[in-house]
Amino acid sequence: MHESSQGGTVNEIILASSSEWRATMLRSAGFRVRCIPSPADENVFQSSDPVEQALGRAELKAAAVFALEPEAMVLGADQVVWDGVDVFGKPLDAADHLARLQAMRGRTHTLVTGYCVLGPDFLDRGTAETRLTMRADLSDEELAAYVASGEGSRCAGGYAIEGQGAWLFERVRGDWNNIIGLPLFDVISSLRRAGWRYGASA
Repeated sequence: MHESSQGGTVNEIILASSSEWRATMLRSAGFRVRCIPSPADENVFQSSDPVEQALGRAELKAAAVFALEPEAMVLGADQVVWDGVDVFGKPLDAADHLARLQAMRGRTHTLVTGYCVLGPDFLDRGTAETRLTMRADLSDEELAAYVASGEGSRCAGGYAIEGQGAWLFERVRGDWNNIIGLPLFDVISSLRRAGWRYGASA
């Protein structure tokens, strides 16, 4: 059983993902976390609406894992980036990665995270949005070097702002946890609606 630094314990949650950042965030909040990457193909759900796409894919991931663990509480999440015109996720390859960063240079975009909490007789879901402004003075050489680092290749938008991707940005507005991968406060609110309380364990 996981114990927080304050000695409290919280129920186990299954994260429908292999994301180390999301798992670390949940564990730091006191949860016992089991990671089961979702077998669902998220690409089957496509929408031009960023909120609908993030939410739909999060629910798809959670449902696929819940089918394997029907007695558990499962958390699915998905992120997309919206620049006001296009909705996009992880880069397809290095060329797509560089082109996307170049297109976002000097502009503000929205990072949308959809989440779905699914358990026996319980379903709750929601979205969070954070606005990020990329530096206008970034050179093509800097962007190419970042792409070559490989850091952002598996991230929505092509960057990991909690790492070397911090060099790419000058301003963020909104929930920092959301950028890293999960609107943690919203997720905890969902679990409290399911009856979970800090210090209780199952």
